[in-house]
Amino acid sequence: MRNQPKYNFIKNTTYALKGLKDIIQHESSFKIELIICIALIPFILFVEISLVEKLLLVMTMMGVLIAETINSAIERVVDLVTLEHHDMAGRAKDVGSTIVFLSISLSVVVWGFILLDNLL
Repeated sequence: MRNQPKYNFIKNTTYALKGLKDIIQHESSFKIELIICIALIPFILFVEISLVEKLLLVMTMMGVLIAETINSAIERVVDLVTLEHHDMAGRAKDVGSTIVFLSISLSVVVWGFILLDNLL
């Protein structure tokens, strides 16, 4: 059995917010993607598309931020284990980058189809 403390919503939320603050302070890619997401929110609110389409646009943007967070976590763990160049470490980081690439690709495709369908 694991030596794990009882679940505490307040503590867990504090840890999550601490991680969010850290990633905003130290990850330039996350900052850029967050700024893009924030800039696109007014567009989503005011463009005349269905609620489901608006939710899809928001979900794909959140997917990019989630993917970047996962990638940052992978990179930090790999760097903790070894700072030397190792083939497996590089491959792990490459997979993390692939997660981000796929989420951005999905977001671009969804945004493209929704906007083309509704604005043209």
